[in-house]
Amino acid sequence: MTHTIFIDGEAGTTGLEIRERLEARPDLELLLLGDRRRDVSARREALNGTDAVILCLPDDAAREAVAMIENASVKVIDASTAYRTAPGWAYGFPEMDAGQRDLIARSQFVSNPGCYPTGFIGLMRPLVKAGLVPATYPVTVNAVSGYSGGGKAMIAEFEAAKNENGAATAYRAYGLSLKHKHVPEMTKHTGLNRDVLFTPAVGNYRQGMLVEVPLHLAALPETPSVERLHGALVEAYDGQGFVEVADLEETEAMTGIEPEGLNGTNRLRLHVFGDRNGEQARLVALLDNLGKGASGAAVQNLNIMLGLDEATGLI
Repeated sequence: MTHTIFIDGEAGTTGLEIRERLEARPDLELLLLGDRRRDVSARREALNGTDAVILCLPDDAAREAVAMIENASVKVIDASTAYRTAPGWAYGFPEMDAGQRDLIARSQFVSNPGCYPTGFIGLMRPLVKAGLVPATYPVTVNAVSGYSGGGKAMIAEFEAAKNENGAATAYRAYGLSLKHKHVPEMTKHTGLNRDVLFTPAVGNYRQGMLVEVPLHLAALPETPSVERLHGALVEAYDGQGFVEVADLEETEAMTGIEPEGLNGTNRLRLHVFGDRNGEQARLVALLDNLGKGASGAAVQNLNIMLGLDEATGLI
């Protein structure tokens, strides 16, 4: 059986990545509007006439597209931030909880997670759920992404600077107002009830991401050990194909970690660094911001929603 798919916003960074992952698959047929993509009637027909729609649009445009969908049989995946905490939308992180994959499979509307939230939730949700980090704990998350995470404008800025004189900004902190749009989903989907303190940055490389959470173990109620934190993550992701937890022996032997280490994949790797006899831990998530952080996750969710093997077309 061939499923028909419409990517609304295929010309954007995430849309292009998704199209590239889907167009070679014999089990899918992409509906492409070409020059008609700005034709409201053509868009409305496409949004209601395919098996699944993937929205790769700014928030307001995504809301507009959803309002145009009247066919209850159309599966919808939204890659914007518009619906990531909205009632009636399943959060598209299949490994997040035991029942999340089934929830995604039976939902018409699925919100694709953000790239930073994927790493953060992957690290923190199991620890909050296990009671090792209280829901009221003031959590800080530091993260760096390649410039592709900023979309076309940021990509053009960095690559133009490289082409002109090779002296593009090496590293830039942003989100300085502490009101980053990812904060609500990062807080909600970890089970925290205090907004996380999020300090994002962009580096002068195209893609790849590190998301870090420092923890003072002695400040936590039970002063959990590094081994206990690690064990909670291992238990949470046992048997999950795309989320892995690095062995403590592996992390203890590491002297550095590169943000580009999982580029081109849909994998998320979690590390727990720290002295086993100490009182501090450094939790680090590694992922491709365009893979498990965007297009790869969308394809995984699409596979689940269509009843296909969720790993189809992914590595």
